[in-house]
Amino acid sequence: MHRSAPATPEKAHAPAPRIRLARVLACAAVPVMLVAVGCSSDSGGDKKTDSSSSSSSSSASGGAQASSSPSLAPAKFKKLPEACQTIGAGSIDKYVPKAKTKAGEVGKTTDPQAQASCTWNGLDDKGVQGSLYRWLDIDLKRYDSTQGLGTGDSLAQKQFDRAVSAAQSTADAKNVKTSPVPGLGDQATAITFDLKKTDADFKYGVVVVRTANVVLAVDYNGTGYQGADAPQTNEVQEGATVTAKEAVTAVATANNK
Repeated sequence: MHRSAPATPEKAHAPAPRIRLARVLACAAVPVMLVAVGCSSDSGGDKKTDSSSSSSSSSASGGAQASSSPSLAPAKFKKLPEACQTIGAGSIDKYVPKAKTKAGEVGKTTDPQAQASCTWNGLDDKGVQGSLYRWLDIDLKRYDSTQGLGTGDSLAQKQFDRAVSAAQSTADAKNVKTSPVPGLGDQATAITFDLKKTDADFKYGVVVVRTANVVLAVDYNGTGYQGADAPQTNEVQEGATVTAKEAVTAVATANNK
């Protein structure tokens, strides 16, 4: 954080939607990990008996189970890119000037191939014109097709809806606006809103995207200190949308290697 940061903005700035979205994504990881353990074996029709008629009956039963539970289509994406490499250095320079850590700060995860996140923040001191604070965060979650739960795409669809709802219901948010983002992933929604914290007016742009079985959420927000103005709504929405597009491309590229 810049030494001249007024009112310790980094402490004052604990982005509500980033926390909420991260929590939603983290909670969503639990069933996937549990399923990975619970579905590691298939018990259909493997029991042995001494009677050939019993064996025949068991085999028929196993066949009936197989026909009633068809295999799910495999998930398209098998892995996630490194979160801090999903957004290019040029975009970080543009949207988070004077980033404290240009390479980004990696979020904690127990399985980087299922869930990953990265955060950038910076305070650009403009002298007598004040200081500009910017925060950019990317969260990614990947779903596998799982018997009993559904395909990777359907599970991602549910998470997409939850993440959009979480951003829309951010506590104390004002002027909440939601709009689709055409041509981005399989579906994408942008949410913008205002939030006042520690006597500073923050502008938020959140873009949630589903690309096949991966859901990603970008949170871009900022404010002005010492007389500087907060960014405009269209600025934060643009920043969130541009970086979300980069992240979608990074997901596809990581799975083409």
